Amino acid sequence: QVQLVESGGGLVQAGASLRHSCAISGATYTIRAMGWFRQAPGKERQFVATIGWIRGSAFYGDSVKGRFTISRDNAKNTVYLQMNSVKSEDTAVYYCAASYNLGGPTGQDEYAYWGQGTQVTVPS
Repeated sequence: QVQLVESGGGLVQAGASLRHSCAISGATYTIRAMGWFRQAPGKERQFVATIGWIRGSAFYGDSVKGRFTISRDNAKNTVYLQMNSVKSEDTAVYYCAASYNLGGPTGQDEYAYWGQGTQVTVPS
């Protein structure tokens, strides 16, 4: 079992920056990738970014490329999502997730464990 606890959401003005953290505990040795997803009101959950837990290779959704950065600190068992130049369309609940899969998983069904979600609001 893997447990994920997120922090770092909040209200942020357009153009500003925000960093999410996701603390990982439990059977961390089973993890092969960590990801971030988001879900806006009335919309389906959307892939944001993923990072390989061993090699650190990162992939991003088209809507956040060039603005968001995913990173991990293996020693601290923590994954981060740095959000820069945020826009109103970034408003959503953000979830971190853990996967057993290699190769940059981007689908929700490729992730076995999920955090509780944190709200990010960017007023328009």
